[in-house]
Amino acid sequence: MNPRPAPHAAIAIDPTAIVRSARVAIATEAAAIAALAPRVDDAFVAACRLLLACRGRVIVTGMGKSGHVARKIAATLASTGTPAFFVHPGEASHGDLGMIQPDDVVMAISYSGETDEVLFILPMIKRQGIPLIAITGRATSSLASQADVLLDAGIDTEACPLGLAPTTSTTVALVLGDALAIALLEARGFTSDDFARSHPAGSLGRRLLLRISDVMHTGDEVPRVSPDVTLPAALVEMTRKRLGMTAVVDAENRLLGVFTDGDLRRALDDETIDLRGAAVANLMTRAPKTIGADQLASAAAQLMEKYQIHALLVVDAAQHVVGALNIHDLLRARVV
Repeated sequence: MNPRPAPHAAIAIDPTAIVRSARVAIATEAAAIAALAPRVDDAFVAACRLLLACRGRVIVTGMGKSGHVARKIAATLASTGTPAFFVHPGEASHGDLGMIQPDDVVMAISYSGETDEVLFILPMIKRQGIPLIAITGRATSSLASQADVLLDAGIDTEACPLGLAPTTSTTVALVLGDALAIALLEARGFTSDDFARSHPAGSLGRRLLLRISDVMHTGDEVPRVSPDVTLPAALVEMTRKRLGMTAVVDAENRLLGVFTDGDLRRALDDETIDLRGAAVANLMTRAPKTIGADQLASAAAQLMEKYQIHALLVVDAAQHVVGALNIHDLLRARVV
C-alpha cells in the first residue's frame, strides 16, 4: 500500500505584495490599451473596408494564446453582424483549409508574426486571392510582410514579470478585435433587435423578441365572468384559472372590468356588502390596465412594475378579451 503523499506546504502570502503585483499588471495592460488608440488609423479603416466588403465569412486564426483571442474575436464579430468563425491553423493544414473560400477574408493573429502553423497556411490563402489582415506586434515579421492590411498590436512590456506569459499582448489583440467589431457594427447600422435575433436564448433576446402572444393564456384558460354573477361564482372562476383575477365581460366578450384579489380584500373590509349575493359588477375595477397581444412581453413587465399589479388582461383593438397573463408567466419565460 502506497503511503499517502504529504500535503503541499502552505505558501506564505504577503498581502501588500499581492496587491502591488495585481495593480502593476492592471496598470501595465491599461497603459498598453491607451497606447493603442493613436494606432487606429488608415490601416484600421482599410481593414474595416475589407471586412465590410467581404461576401463570405471572416476567418479568424491564431495559435496558442493568440488562438484563444482569435476564437473570442470571431464570436464577437459573428454576434454583431459580421459572419465569422475560428479556424485552428494546425487543423487547417490537415483538411480544415477547405473551410476557407475565395469570398472570405482571413484575419491572422500572432504577436511574433512567426508562428509556424499560421505561416504554413498563408501560401494556400494567398494563392486563392483571399485578403489577409494581420494583427501582430512585429511590423517586420513574416506574417506582416504577407498581409494586405497590417494592424499594429505592439506593446512595450508584458504584464508577466518574467516577460514570458502572453498577457498585455493578448489583451491588446483582444481590444483591437473588439474595436473592429464595434466599428463594423455601427457602420452596418446593426441594432439591438439584430443582436437579439442572434441571441434568442439570452436574456436580451427574450426581452426584445418575446411577445405577449408567446406567453399569454388563451381560450378556456382565460378567467372570465359576466357582470351579473355573484362574488362566490367569480371566486370559483378565479380559483379554477389560477391567475389571481378574472375578466368581467359582456355577451360579446368585450371587457367591462377586472375582479382581482385586491378587489376581494376591499369587499371583505366593507361590512355593508352582502358577500354571498353581491354582483361582481359592483365590486370590480373598471377601466383596468390592459395590453395588446403583439406587444413585447417586457412591456407587460414594465406595466406591472409601474402600477404594482401582478396580472394583465390582453385585449384586441375592439376591447375583446383574447388572453391573460400574470407575473409568474413572465418569470417562467425569464423575461423578469
